[in-house]
Amino acid sequence: MAKRTQSAPSAGSSGFRGRDIGIDLGTANTLVFERGRGVVLDEPSVVAIDTYTGKVLAVGAQARQAVGRTPGSITATRPLKGGVITDFEATEGMLRHFIRAARDSQGRGGRGRSPRVVVCVPSGVTGVERRAVLQTASRAGARSVRLIEEPIAAAIGAGLPVHEARGSMVVDIGGGSTEIAIISLGGMVVSRSARVAGDALDAAIASYIEREFAIAVGERTAEEIKMAYGSADFVPVRGRDKGTGMPKVIHLAPEEIAAAVERPVRSIVEAVQAAFEECPPELYGDIMERGVVLTGGGALLHGFDQRLAAETGMPVTVADEPLGCVALGTGRCLEEYDKLESIFAA
Repeated sequence: MAKRTQSAPSAGSSGFRGRDIGIDLGTANTLVFERGRGVVLDEPSVVAIDTYTGKVLAVGAQARQAVGRTPGSITATRPLKGGVITDFEATEGMLRHFIRAARDSQGRGGRGRSPRVVVCVPSGVTGVERRAVLQTASRAGARSVRLIEEPIAAAIGAGLPVHEARGSMVVDIGGGSTEIAIISLGGMVVSRSARVAGDALDAAIASYIEREFAIAVGERTAEEIKMAYGSADFVPVRGRDKGTGMPKVIHLAPEEIAAAVERPVRSIVEAVQAAFEECPPELYGDIMERGVVLTGGGALLHGFDQRLAAETGMPVTVADEPLGCVALGTGRCLEEYDKLESIFAA
């Protein structure tokens, strides 16, 4: 994925300094926001590790190039699954790399005191998982660590008025989880975290191609098919024929891709509908007036906004910068740390 540049909010009078950072620790990508500069890093959440020594050899885009192509002595892994940490040592190495890279990008002025860090976490994480994130970020070089729940950060980044006494609804479709929240007065009145999102869409595409065409494709190919969906009449797919073991090329029609992702799409829609069932009547009217806002990479799935609008009867819009909303929202929390103290997770 190409690195993205976000405009930084204006500097406030909070106690946070320029070297302090916010991290959108995503299953698929990690974005790092630096106070006063905006998003300074956007890298895949992938780590390449020497299996003999345990040493981290590469992180981010460089490590992602190694997925599926490494010798036996090197493992390329994604240390987060379903929006939570599954490999703590790899995550610590990845965070250490990103924190160091953010500090080095500031020049000599950024190499002094360790930064204070705000990290986004899914709303459904357990207390054990929260402590794991705090400890991992601390060991990775943070002076202090605060957590913010992803739906809140996504809503702030999307420009929703989260502190008003009116309902706003955000659906953040990331790589490992879909975060759904109805927000009012700076807090989540209703929240749901479904561990079905971009990765599930990729897996469904790969499974469909294997089932229907007996062709094996990797996760990167499946992701490329998902991203190309809706942009052409047919999407070329290159994979390995499971019968002959030889390379084979097929062309998928849009309706075939739609059939492939139907099950995970249906699961996300049902999670949103379940959130509506818990919504207080007073806020339901606010959401009907304002609509549902989609953020995250999954928000860009062709036709999903129209599908969700048809299934829920609510207006649905995609945020202007869906991929960067969580990171941008985290950055705004850094800028106005004192004012937004109440939104940090306990």
